[in-house]
Amino acid sequence: MKNFLTAIFAATVLMTGCGENSQATSAEIEEATSVKQSVTIQINGKNFSATLNDNPTARAFIERLPLEADMLELNGNEKYFYLDADLPTDSERINRIHAGDVMLFGANCLVIFYRDFATSYSYTRLGKLDNPADFEKILGNGNVRVTFAK
Repeated sequence: MKNFLTAIFAATVLMTGCGENSQATSAEIEEATSVKQSVTIQINGKNFSATLNDNPTARAFIERLPLEADMLELNGNEKYFYLDADLPTDSERINRIHAGDVMLFGANCLVIFYRDFATSYSYTRLGKLDNPADFEKILGNGNVRVTFAK
């Protein structure tokens, strides 16, 4: 009888353990099923590939492409441009900006960051450059003409 109970206990533990390990969390399922969109950002004749997040803001932004914008310099770390109309937002406190981040400030201010820094501001994430190497050099000082395309 003792061996029988031990066998049942062991089988129960094994089945429970396997079940928990094989189930994906909702975040893992969302990540696996999300469809991220690749776009091209052209600055000073150089093309950068960027991957946009799968969220309502990025989807609404993609619908507006192609888009040409005269982006203004701000704070020695970003370029920004005000869109003609608002996009849906889901802003969050970011805490840390990385070179190559593409975000929305408020409902209509498109921002591309070219330096890493800490921030207390809230943004809606749009996406990021796939390879931001030399991004700061290409953006240069001052305002730039930027083209976003699908």
